[in-house]
Amino acid sequence: MNPSLPDPIRVLLVDDHELVRRGVQTILERREELCVVGEAGSVEAAVREADRLKPDVVVMDLRLPDGSGVDACRRIREHEPATKVLILTSQADEDALFSAVLAGASGYVLKDLDPRGIQKAVLDVGHGGSLLDPQLTTRVLDRVRRGNGALHPADDPFQALSPQEDRILEMIGDGLTNREIAERLSLSEKTIKNYVSEIYAKLHIQHRSQASSLVTARRLRKAQL
Repeated sequence: MNPSLPDPIRVLLVDDHELVRRGVQTILERREELCVVGEAGSVEAAVREADRLKPDVVVMDLRLPDGSGVDACRRIREHEPATKVLILTSQADEDALFSAVLAGASGYVLKDLDPRGIQKAVLDVGHGGSLLDPQLTTRVLDRVRRGNGALHPADDPFQALSPQEDRILEMIGDGLTNREIAERLSLSEKTIKNYVSEIYAKLHIQHRSQASSLVTARRLRKAQL
């Protein structure tokens, strides 16, 4: 490896087919910037390995023998908010992709994508980018509104937030922990926890991954304007 290059993006592969894992590993490790550090073939193994290895990116299949890749994504993002999840699926199921977005996935690609496309997808997500279709993220916000009723007279779920709450929400979207947010804002961690609880209540969500997904959706919507 070239010593002048930055540390490679560390990848955990999750798929119940070993041949698929071997193939994706071969594709990814053609790039010096990518390094596969582990693999898993089930939801439980994926959560366990993500906690142990703390990879930069998890490349996740949607269908696993003991459950859904969406569930694994949610659990990983709850415990390791800095870890990004890229869904690698064989078909574009809108309902499943919608669930993946709310679970905190940073993007999705199809398995029939060419090798360079898969490499680029992992690199983009590893560098903090998003591969979520802007139309899909718009539908995510629409479903949130329909599912929770009118969150605000203006039908904007974010307008109920105070400026400080909105600032903290953005930091959650950047993957910061409560402690890191507290340090940046010179506040106690307990105060940040209280803010986060209020944000969840106002947005009618329960998980950090959902908050992060809404931030991603809002950013993509703004980029379209």
